[in-house]
This record gives sequence, C-alpha cells and structure tokens, in this order.
Amino acid sequence: MTRGKRIYVLDTNVLMHDPTALFRFEEHDVFLPMTVLEELDAAKKGTSEVSRNVRQVSRFINELIEQGNGKSIEGGLELRLPKTLQLKKKGAQVGHLYFQTQNFTPINGAAAKKKGIPDNLILASIVDLREQRPDVPVVLVSKDINLRIKASIYGIQAEDYENDRALDDFSLLYKGYNELPANFWEKHSEVRSWSERGHTFYEIKLKKDEAWVAQEFVYLPGEDEIEMRVLRVVDGKATLQIIDDYRGSHAVWGVHARNREQNFALNALMDPEVDFVSLLGTAGTGKTLLALAAGLAQTMDTQRYREIIMTRATVSVGEDIGFLPGTEEEKMTPWMGALTDNLEVLATPQEGGAWGRQATNDLLASRIKIRAMNFMRGRTFLSRYLIIDEAQNLTSKQMKTLITRAGPGTKIVCLGNVEQIDTPYLTETTSGLTYGVDRFKDWQHSAHVTLRRGERSRLADYASEML
Repeated sequence: MTRGKRIYVLDTNVLMHDPTALFRFEEHDVFLPMTVLEELDAAKKGTSEVSRNVRQVSRFINELIEQGNGKSIEGGLELRLPKTLQLKKKGAQVGHLYFQTQNFTPINGAAAKKKGIPDNLILASIVDLREQRPDVPVVLVSKDINLRIKASIYGIQAEDYENDRALDDFSLLYKGYNELPANFWEKHSEVRSWSERGHTFYEIKLKKDEAWVAQEFVYLPGEDEIEMRVLRVVDGKATLQIIDDYRGSHAVWGVHARNREQNFALNALMDPEVDFVSLLGTAGTGKTLLALAAGLAQTMDTQRYREIIMTRATVSVGEDIGFLPGTEEEKMTPWMGALTDNLEVLATPQEGGAWGRQATNDLLASRIKIRAMNFMRGRTFLSRYLIIDEAQNLTSKQMKTLITRAGPGTKIVCLGNVEQIDTPYLTETTSGLTYGVDRFKDWQHSAHVTLRRGERSRLADYASEML
C-alpha cells in the first residue's frame, strides 16, 4: 500500500457534474457504491446535459472493464486514461476503481429506519468499506452539502468536489481594470507617445509590480484623470491607448455611460478586435442595456454584424410554470424579459409618435433573434453578435459549447451576476461565467469588466444596499 494513499467515494452528483471525475484523483483509489450506479442508470435517458454526462460515465466505466481483459472486478480496475480523454495528470502512478460487490449492514439508528434513502445507503456502504479497509483513509466526495453534513455526523470525512473550480477564492477574480498610483507618470519617466487615427498611444516599460494583460483597462483618478486600455504587452513593454469617452458627446445608440466601469464596457463592446466580452455585475448595473446598445449600433448602423442573437439559461427562479406553447422564439420570449425591457428604452424614436415607435420596434425585432440554448450543438454563427444572458447559471462545459459556436466575424458577450446562481451544485467559483473570465483574461482578443455601481434608480440602489 502506497503511503498516504486514500480511497475516495464519489457521490452521484459528482459524476453527473463532471464525467471525468473518475480520473481526477491521481494515484488514489475510487469507490462507487451500488446506489450511485443505480442513480446513474435512472438518469441516463434524456437530452439534458446531466443525461449526456451520465452516459459518458457509463462509457468510461465500460472501457475500463474492457481494458481489464477479464480481470476480477473485486481486485479493482486500473484508472488508466481512455484514449478518447486527454487530461493533465501528475505522476505516473494510477489508482484503482472499486465497486460495492457485497451486501452490507445498514447504519444503526435513524438511517436504519430509512435504509431505502439513497444518501443513507451510500453512507452505509462507506461504513462497511472502512471496516474492510481499516488501514486506508476513506473520504466521501459530494457536491451535496446535506450529505456532507450527514457524513460528518457519522464520523465520515467528507469533501466538496473542487476540481471544477476556476478559482479557490472568488474575491481573486480578475476585475478587468486597475487604478494607477498618483505618481504613475513619475515612475515612468521614459515614455514614448504618438497619435494615430485620432487616438493617442503610449509605450512604457513595466515595473515589477505591474502585471498587466492585454485589453485590461487602467485609469488615473483626480485632476489629471485619464483612462487607458492596455493594447498589448511584449518583452516587458506595454502599449496603452486612451479610450473613447462615452459619457460626454459620444453615445452608443443613444446610450451614454454613467460611470467609469460602463465607459470601459462600451469601449470593449464597440471594439471589433475584441471577440469575447464578459460583463459581471449586480442587478441594475446596465449589463444588458450596454450590450444591446452596442449590438444595435454595430448591426444597424455600421453593419459589422448581420444580426443579434440572444440566449440564456432557462433556469426558473420560482416554481416551474410547465411547458410553453409556440415556436422556439415564442417559447423563449417569457425568459427574455430583460431584452424586452431594454428594447423599450432603446427603441424610442424622437419623432413619429405611436406609428414611429411601432415601426422602430418591428425593425429592431427583425434583426434580433431569440434562440434556445438547448439547440446550440452543431451550429456555427457567422458574423453574428451573440449575447449570452444569465451566464452565471451555466456550467463550464455549457460555456465551452456556446463559445465554440462562434464562426468568423462573430462577437460573443456574456452577462451575469454570480450572486444570483439558480443552477443546483454551482457556486461562485465553479460557475461557467467565472470559468470563462478566468480562462480568457490573458487572451488579447477578450475583455472583461466588473460593473459595481447600480444605475437603475435610487429606489433600486437603496434596496440593493439595505435589503
């Protein structure tokens, strides 16, 4: 027995969330109770992401059995990576996969009275496993907090599945902008500046404490206020550009930035060199309004994109109202309240009265398409402006599925508020939105802005602060 080796017992929700979890424990062993296999079998039918993950788990296990060449399952299956799977694993040692192959005595007490409950059966199998392998630490891995609490009550060590975390601490998430020190220009005495196509550029040599990335915004507040964007960082030198000011005479489809972060967001949204933009912020910070205004300006005015496509995760906040009638777009309309609310602001003509307003609404509706996320697989969007609303409810795999739909000339904008996650087992650190922000922060064609100030109304601002 390898010193420090452990046995990890996986709960069903871990495998439903990440089918590759079987291979994520390096040289340690993995144990699957029979109850877990039964729950996986019950969830294999359907077209949902969970059902697809369950079927993938079954394929992985079947492949491991075939690789065993008839060896006894009781002796454990080597957790060697299948040829279809590429994972970064440390070390050459591999663990073994064990199954519950014999009956067990249910836990005494309350669990014995309700021994048919899956959670209690899993706990009972762990107690039995510990009796069989007293020399090896056994750890339950589950994304279910209540099951981990039950395990602690019975003296079973339990952990959350953390391999899908984009960050260990959400407060470390990249904001997309940084405040410069008051002595910034004094620190950088050797600065090269020039003007080109109506913009001013600076080239500076970075200091040790300046770890900037491309498309990051930097600003100097005070009397000498200046707002710039890092265009590129090469060989320790950063090229900065003074950004457009959308708070004054400039506007995007009639929308002005009301604060510094909104100005950063509009600059990123209007830049054709930025293919992926993520806007993170609480309710009322203007995420959807800014994204729609920039999309309409580039679709209707400059015709950079052929049309706007808007989608979102259809996760109910309250009780489900059942199936919705109509076409795909009609089914999605109730989920798109943010779209219709913001279009009322953006589709208000200066003249023409009710007739002009209706004509404007019809024109905009013809260039905005609402699509369900369920039918995105296999599609390719060419020269589209794709808005993914409520992206905090997506898993990292769903986020990857959507972003890889982008064809030439397509821009993807992700909007979300991690304080309003409605998808089970997702947290701030495992949300697909957090995953996307963290993975794209170093790419020169992506930008991220965290919006902090609410601009909806004084009532909404007070409610957000006090309630």
